[in-house]
Amino acid sequence: MRTRTLLSTALATGGLILASAATAGAATVIEVSTSAQLKSALTAAGPGDTIRLADGTYAGNFKATVPGTASARITLTGSAGAVLTAGGGYGLHLNGASYWTVKGVTVSGGQKGIVTDGANGVVIDSVTVHDLDMEGVHFRKSSSDGVIRNSRIYDTGHDGRGMGEGVYVGTAGDLSDRSDRVQIADNTIGPDVGGENVDIKEGTTGARITGNTFDGSGLTGANYDDSWVDVKGNDVLVEGNHGSRTTNNGYETHTQQSGWGCGAVFRNNTSDLSGSTGDKQLAINVTNNSGSCATTVYGSNTVTGGRGLTNIPVTP
Repeated sequence: MRTRTLLSTALATGGLILASAATAGAATVIEVSTSAQLKSALTAAGPGDTIRLADGTYAGNFKATVPGTASARITLTGSAGAVLTAGGGYGLHLNGASYWTVKGVTVSGGQKGIVTDGANGVVIDSVTVHDLDMEGVHFRKSSSDGVIRNSRIYDTGHDGRGMGEGVYVGTAGDLSDRSDRVQIADNTIGPDVGGENVDIKEGTTGARITGNTFDGSGLTGANYDDSWVDVKGNDVLVEGNHGSRTTNNGYETHTQQSGWGCGAVFRNNTSDLSGSTGDKQLAINVTNNSGSCATTVYGSNTVTGGRGLTNIPVTP
């Protein structure tokens, strides 16, 4: 992989150019140290390229629209000291930008942190997302096979409407949003997340929520956000997570649309409901367990405090 430095030169029109060009077809490392350079790099990068951010503050709203490929991903990488900060809107918007990897950086400020729209195979790894009016990371508009892992999300939902989810998959009420098979693994979500730590919407299938640590100290009760995880999609696995601090339940399933909120499996989760004051206070509250819409809760789940493990029969 060749390395080039992204040098920006102001044109009379205020535009930017790249001072050095890569060999045609060769993957490139693009070194970036300013907001203007980052915006140019997001436009210029192609399959196989890496955008490498120096530590510093990158003010603005940043958008990528060029997709990578499954065999030649586009990577945006930096340390936690490389901070994308927005005064409003989205910090980083991957709009049709499939097969991107976003690694290590911090995204803060603005309305939402990292949003994928129609972007398949996006991997978000070891990022920090915080200080937002609404949700931290959102996979939507049929952004399938996405991954958010090894990351920290906290201090969201400043608008106080219960719309500050840590990770949001799908679109409420929109069954055409097939953001399927999203993996949410080994993250620390909370404190001060002003909505569910994870919300899986109807219309989506096959999400995997594994190995996370949840802190529900930011739950507001607005829009029914009274649990760490709310499962409204189908065939969701919730396994090996640890949660503490909730206003009511730990995990919930709901059927918002007929035929959805079904097939969830809960296994090896540890729930601390100490201090919960809601009406149910269950580690796993299942609202629909009838006929073809069964949920499986294994006996390997444990709970401290509250009023019990679940409201359905437990599978050994």
